[in-house]
Amino acid sequence: MKNYKINYKILIPIILLSVISIITIYSALTYTSPTLGNLAVKQAIWYLIGWILVIILSKYKNEYLYNLSWPLYIIGNILLILLLFFGTPINNSRCWFTIPGIGSFQPSEFMKIFIMLVLATMIHNFRSDYTNPSVKEEFIFILKTLGIVLIPSILTFLQPDTGAVLIYLIIYFSMMFTSGIRIRWFIGAGTLIVLMISGILGLYFFKETIFIKLFGTSIYYRLDRIFNWQNGSGLQLENALAAIGSAGFFGHGFNKTPIYFPESSTDFIFAVYASNFGLIGVIILIGIIIYLDVNIILLTRKKIEDTDKYIISGILGMLIFQQIQNIGMTVGLLPIMGITLPFISYGGSSLLSYMLLVGILLNISIKKNRKYKYK
Repeated sequence: MKNYKINYKILIPIILLSVISIITIYSALTYTSPTLGNLAVKQAIWYLIGWILVIILSKYKNEYLYNLSWPLYIIGNILLILLLFFGTPINNSRCWFTIPGIGSFQPSEFMKIFIMLVLATMIHNFRSDYTNPSVKEEFIFILKTLGIVLIPSILTFLQPDTGAVLIYLIIYFSMMFTSGIRIRWFIGAGTLIVLMISGILGLYFFKETIFIKLFGTSIYYRLDRIFNWQNGSGLQLENALAAIGSAGFFGHGFNKTPIYFPESSTDFIFAVYASNFGLIGVIILIGIIIYLDVNIILLTRKKIEDTDKYIISGILGMLIFQQIQNIGMTVGLLPIMGITLPFISYGGSSLLSYMLLVGILLNISIKKNRKYKYK
């Protein structure tokens, strides 16, 4: 442990975000169902467990996790399969297991980490085996890594949890972009995605009957929800915008959320915070988030293993996407999706998964440059 150096530029913003999270969730209790209990106290307990996990991870090197990546990935997929049969239905989705006396458990939150670990080891081993890979070798590698992401993506989509699937794909493209493969693959993938989306949207807008026959009513209504977000007709968005817009520079004050909107402690936690603390509070929160992201980026300038760099790219892609999407949807700039604000929104599974990533990031502060061949 003598070579371990705590990165306070990452640690301090996480501590600040934890305080903001608990305070804001407490304020959201005004409009939260009493049957859910005191979510602020629960969040504090989840944070305590999370910090314990960070301390435990600090006792070991990240290589232990990398070598366990495949067993963890397999376990994660098994849990996603079991969800389809034994998951607790909540809001027409089977995304959670209910654990008596503890609460709910969401495997997709941890699947994000398992995907990162597997992809990081695969990219590392590929770069070790092929210093100058051919186009064919890269193509085979891309098919393998894409398959790794598609399996949990399909299982998660069936729950359905579209937000988690998007995060899986963001993680994949972020890590592959830093893998050193030829840029032509990204151009080709981008072109293919645009063509596919154009075809699907063409059917959605002009051939509704054919679209429903091909993809079903569930996907149709999911797209319908996305494309109707700008009209602001939903109670959730209208009330969130009213709460934020009336806050002014300094907000209504702590625990004084002026109006009700659903999911106030999870998806729309930013609206609660903004209504309580106003523009000044929002600037402070966004400043902390940017400070955290920048210092995670700066980790790549250290003399670290390439595997750690791949992990950092996956973490950054996930965090930045969720930060932009959550805040954007809350203020009406982006479609409303079930994507939470990292380290702020309530949720045991999501928070513990983020804290595990914090432990991984802090471990990257170890100043060693060793070469590994992962299993």
